[in-house]
Amino acid sequence: MSRIGKKIIELPAKVKVTISGEGAVSAEGPKGKLEWTLPKQIKGRVDGTTVHIERTSDDRKVRALHGLSRALVNNIVTGVSTGFTKDLEIQGVGFKAAVKGPILDLNLGFSHDVHFPIPQGIKITVAENTKIKVEGIDRQLVGQVAADIRAYYPPEPYKGKGVRYAGEQIQRKEGKTVQ
Repeated sequence: MSRIGKKIIELPAKVKVTISGEGAVSAEGPKGKLEWTLPKQIKGRVDGTTVHIERTSDDRKVRALHGLSRALVNNIVTGVSTGFTKDLEIQGVGFKAAVKGPILDLNLGFSHDVHFPIPQGIKITVAENTKIKVEGIDRQLVGQVAADIRAYYPPEPYKGKGVRYAGEQIQRKEGKTVQ
């Protein structure tokens, strides 16, 4: 039995989840509304303040989908109740960021500024010109936006300049030495 798949999902006070006969999962909470469809081999049911995810067979693929489906439904419930955040830090002389309307403007030492369009459903705030906070209800989208911003200038190992996740440790390398 899948250890993650058999865990029961507890619903917070203000979250309402419905699962249709075709497997369409819909969750509504204080932060917003999210929908997702369960795979055909996975069934779900809502019992009061809990959600149960069950599988129809013991095939290897179905067992893998069982844990995945439970995790995704749990992420939907968490997203509509509390939301998700990712923190990024910019390090480097003259590197900075600013939000200008629907665009995140990044100055990363290139000959031009990098303009990142903020997707629908994501809120980006910048503090102290170097700390970026990405917030939203969809965990996958929050992580993807943070990864896209980091990809413009990943931290380099010699001076440590670049965009990194908050708390990320960069393995530093020693530079060339003169003999």
